[in-house]
Order: sequence, then structure tokens, then C-alpha cells
Amino acid sequence: MNRKSLISIIIASILLLISVTNASDQGVSLTVIAENLRNSKGVVQIALYNKDGTIPDEHYKNHFKMKKVAIANGEAQYTFTNLPKGVYAVNILHDENNNGKIDKGMILPKEGIGFSNYSSLGLTNRPNYKKASFELKENTTIKVKVIYM
Repeated sequence: MNRKSLISIIIASILLLISVTNASDQGVSLTVIAENLRNSKGVVQIALYNKDGTIPDEHYKNHFKMKKVAIANGEAQYTFTNLPKGVYAVNILHDENNNGKIDKGMILPKEGIGFSNYSSLGLTNRPNYKKASFELKENTTIKVKVIYM
């Protein structure tokens, strides 16, 4: 084998190794579907968390990523892309007046809220990161029930 052929093979091998490494570093996607919306007013705010102790987060200051999305046919969805594999939790707000915060009556929220892994909320079933979290290893779709109090 001559020197030019050897160099060509080495360069091709390096390029192949780089492309395989970059493909595995790209991360995964998470599609979040907010279900059970009572109307199409406002937007749905989808907050993604990746650290223990960040939920509850009433003022949305501890999120990892957040997106506001439009409502269509009683639901809203968004796909977070290029996420590192890991443990995450989702918090949903049906922000009917689009003011970016949870509007409350006396104590309870007037707008719909939801958390991953929760089908109901109450004094004995308060949201926290540990209960809401799930492991994200591959491209995944989750549905989050929006609850109105």
C-alpha cells in the first residue's frame, strides 16, 4: 500500500469516527401534549425541569426550558429537541389571559395546571419534582392532564 492510499484511509476513518460521535451527541426529543383544556383562550405554557427541588415553581423561575404554545382543538403540544438524556419533569399552565403567571382565587388556581405523572392534585397530592420526574433515554411523547380546581 502506498503512502497516499494509507493517508486517504486514515482521513476517511477519522471523518467516519467524527460523524458517528456527533450523531450520538445530538440528544433526544420530548414531545409534550397538554390535554383536557376547557377552552381555547390564551396559551399553554410548558415548563421543563431537570433538577430535584425545582418543583413546585409557582413563579416559573427554576425551569430548564419553557415554551408558550397556541391551543388547537382542545390541546396544545410542543417538542423540545436536542435534550441531553436524563431525568426531567413537566409543568403545564393553561394561561387563559396570557399574563405568564398562575392566577388564583382565594388560594386555588383559577387557570388549569398540570404536571407529568399527575392525574389529580390536592392537599394530599401536591406536586413535587420527585413525583413528577421521569427518565428520558430516547425520543418520547408524554401527555399531561390539565386540571382545573
